[in-house]
Parts: sequence; structure tokens; C-alpha cells
Amino acid sequence: MIEVYSWATPNGHKVHIMLEECRLPYRAHAIDIGAGDQFTPEFLAISPNNKIPAIVDPQGPDGQPISVFESGAILMYLAGKTGRFLPESTRGRYEMLEWLMFQMGGVGPMLGQAHHFRIYAPEKIEYAINRYTNEAKRLYGVMNRRLAQSKYIAGPDYTIADIAIFPWLRSWKNQGIDWTDFPHLKGWFDEIAARPAVKRGVEVLAAQRKPLVDEKARETLFGATQYRTR
Repeated sequence: MIEVYSWATPNGHKVHIMLEECRLPYRAHAIDIGAGDQFTPEFLAISPNNKIPAIVDPQGPDGQPISVFESGAILMYLAGKTGRFLPESTRGRYEMLEWLMFQMGGVGPMLGQAHHFRIYAPEKIEYAINRYTNEAKRLYGVMNRRLAQSKYIAGPDYTIADIAIFPWLRSWKNQGIDWTDFPHLKGWFDEIAARPAVKRGVEVLAAQRKPLVDEKARETLFGATQYRTR
């Protein structure tokens, strides 16, 4: 039984979806990031960057328990453990890794900033809103062009690169996106969204997540609490 310490966010959903796709037995533990659960010593012991998700697998690669943090690393670990959603050829794996890193270094951080300045920032800063909205549109364009020539983001088969990207696009409206500008990406998005394991994965812990209207929760996520040395 894999223990998953997570929350209903795009990065959390990546791992929830992968576990469902692989049909691995797991138990989800809610780490309420608005309440500060990510700063507890117990969580920091397995995720020193105080970010969700993290997992503990009692049956690691050497038969001993292993903990893994960072969602991309978790996807790679689970793909290696199960032999699923990972291209068999060396060339295919590097192509998949390109797009996985594209998500980790671009899609996640940039769309996260778009969310922050468009939705959560206490003051509307036009420069920041325009900068990250335009970057979101640029990234959507990159993916749309890719999917005009490829069935899935990393090639002909569904891989962890698709699993990593999909949850970040579920809030397309908050990112200032009009789907009519990205028809190939929209077709891919709808296909992924219809997968039964994806439907189950995005429901994990979703009922426990609350809108960030509480000032204490906002401070925990975006204020001095986030930057305190631990």
C-alpha cells in the first residue's frame, strides 16, 4: 500500500491519476496546504521543500521503504515500478522526458504565476497579469502545435508527460485561455479528461479542498509563513 501525502491541486492530481492508471493500491493522506500541514516535521521529513505531493512506498526498489518527493520524480518512480506509461526505446524515453521537463519547468510554474496574479494576488498588477497570461497563451500554443502532429504530447502513446500536463490545464479559464485558439490541444484535453482513471484521480481529496477566501490560509500560502526557515 503506497502512502500518498497530497492535496487536490494540479501537482497532487498528477500522482493521483498515475496511481489510478496503474491500479496501484494507495491511501491518500490530506495535507491541507491552507492550514499549514506542509510545514509539520513529519511531512518535512519526506518532503523537505514543504510542497505536496510526496509518497512513501513500503516496497521500494531494494525491498525497503522509500519516500519520494517532487511530482515529476514520483511519476518517474511509479512508471519505473510498474513499467507503464514510459516509452520502451531510449529515444522515446528522452522525448518523453523533454515534455515532462517542459511541464515541470514551464507549464507548472508559469500557469501557477498566472493563477496567482489573476486570481489570488491582493492587488491587481497589470504588468504581472499581462506577463503571465501571455506566457500561458504561448505555452498553450507550443502544445497545440505539437499535438497538431502527434497523437499524444510525447509521441504516439499516452505517457507520464500527458499525465503531468493535463491537471494544469483544467483551470484554463482562470488562465485567460480561449479554447477556440487551441483546437488540437482541446481535442487532446477532452480525450484525457474522459479516461476513467483520470476522472477518479481528480476526485481524490477534492471534497476537502476549500476556496482560498480565508486570510489566514492566504497568508500561509503566500505570506511570511511560506518563507520561514525550518
